[in-house]
Amino acid sequence: MSAAVLTDRERTAVQAYLRLLHTVRAALDTQSGPPGPVGPPMVPPSVLAEAETALARAGLAGNEEAFFRMLRDWHPEP
Repeated sequence: MSAAVLTDRERTAVQAYLRLLHTVRAALDTQSGPPGPVGPPMVPPSVLAEAETALARAGLAGNEEAFFRMLRDWHPEP
């Protein structure tokens, strides 16, 4: 399978999504502690807004299948 060549806007959307994903993972990792009720992880609104704006500019809002295909092609899991 050949790697997809992303436009600048698509690459920005993938990068913003990855930042959002890493932020959520970091928030979940810091929630270790004594057992008991824990609230949902907090994601800074600016990180979420960046991802939403980048996705919209790339024309990917509502087109998750195409986006995740680009994400897999551009940033495969190790």
